Amino acid sequence: MADDATGREVPTRRDYVKYGGGVIGGTLLAGCAGQGDGGESSPTATETPTDEATPTETPEDTSYSVTMSPVGEVTFEEVPSNVMAYSPQYADMLVALGHDDSLNSLGFLSYAETLTYFFDHLDGVSFDAEGLTELFSNGSFDKEILYELDSDVHLMDPAWLSAFDNWSKADTEEVVENVGPFFANRYSREHTQPPEGWRDGYRYYTIWEITEKVSQVFREPERFAALQEEYEKLYATIRSNLPPRSERPSVGLVAFYEGEFYPYKISGPGFGKAHTRPMGARDAFADSDRTYDENYGASYDYEGMLEVDPDVILHNFAVTPFYDWDEVKATVSEDPVGSELTAVRNDRFYASGQSFQGPLQNLLQLEMTAKQLYPEQFGEWPRFEEGDTYPDFPEEEQLFDHQRVADVINGDR
Repeated sequence: MADDATGREVPTRRDYVKYGGGVIGGTLLAGCAGQGDGGESSPTATETPTDEATPTETPEDTSYSVTMSPVGEVTFEEVPSNVMAYSPQYADMLVALGHDDSLNSLGFLSYAETLTYFFDHLDGVSFDAEGLTELFSNGSFDKEILYELDSDVHLMDPAWLSAFDNWSKADTEEVVENVGPFFANRYSREHTQPPEGWRDGYRYYTIWEITEKVSQVFREPERFAALQEEYEKLYATIRSNLPPRSERPSVGLVAFYEGEFYPYKISGPGFGKAHTRPMGARDAFADSDRTYDENYGASYDYEGMLEVDPDVILHNFAVTPFYDWDEVKATVSEDPVGSELTAVRNDRFYASGQSFQGPLQNLLQLEMTAKQLYPEQFGEWPRFEEGDTYPDFPEEEQLFDHQRVADVINGDR
């Protein structure tokens, strides 16, 4: 046992995990020696025990390593069974890989409602947030929580964690040394720049590349491969059935807040747009003289929105608990100017998905968005009301095999 700077007795690194090769630096070997699965042989009837036991066999090395930017190489001695995750895409991955029972926390427990919305219609698949710890508190991140959770692995990008006001790189190194490693990549969501000290060699991944690496951590390559196969078939179905560019709608991806519309790029980089970018639609704001970016770089009042007047309006994050969709839609539809919007008049103002998507949400949000933008090609998307779950489409209306995905999650491959 080792003491930290506060005099508290803390455990040394776990005996099944070691950290090396990343920007955190060095190879940190976990735990104490001699606590593996192998052991010493018992004396036979013809042997005389002595005070000093003599091992007759060497325990088999069952360790395995997974590498991802920015954490570098992480070596595990066994599959993690107590897992911290901050962002909901990692909870999504754990559900997809059949390891959601290992989850001990989320950044915001309210995101459980979003996961429930997407997963409940899949046969035998659900998400249970009971007993999970909420990690975010008053704009800060409490290191003590990580000691209390005592996680085998932290599915949180340490580069992003270092952006919290009360956190330093030394804190990260302390947690890696005394609790367990970090394993995540956050800035691939928008391809934004990580904080100073983490930029050298930072790599961006697709959500499926990140999922593959997480599947390696949990030793689930077959589950991942089966899910990726469904994704590839879905992607090919959508891309091969898109109408000619001249017939595609103009789309405004927005968030509505206090009378203003805040736009997002529908084809921006990163896995946050993995459900809109493949649609090849025309961005209604692309030719606007107002500057905008991924995160509310500009806003439009009703008159400004009417000047842009998209054929389809997708409300970002509307299926999450952060917006009351019924109230948003009623407010816009009942406004004298808002009611003149083409998308509102044609009932094409939709509650859309969200950017914190793991593999399962990506599959479902691709299907959702294809139906919202191209109903003639992919079928109608039903109205959404608060309390709804993802539609249980008949098999002939599904753009991918929902039962097959449920079977993969449930281990019935």
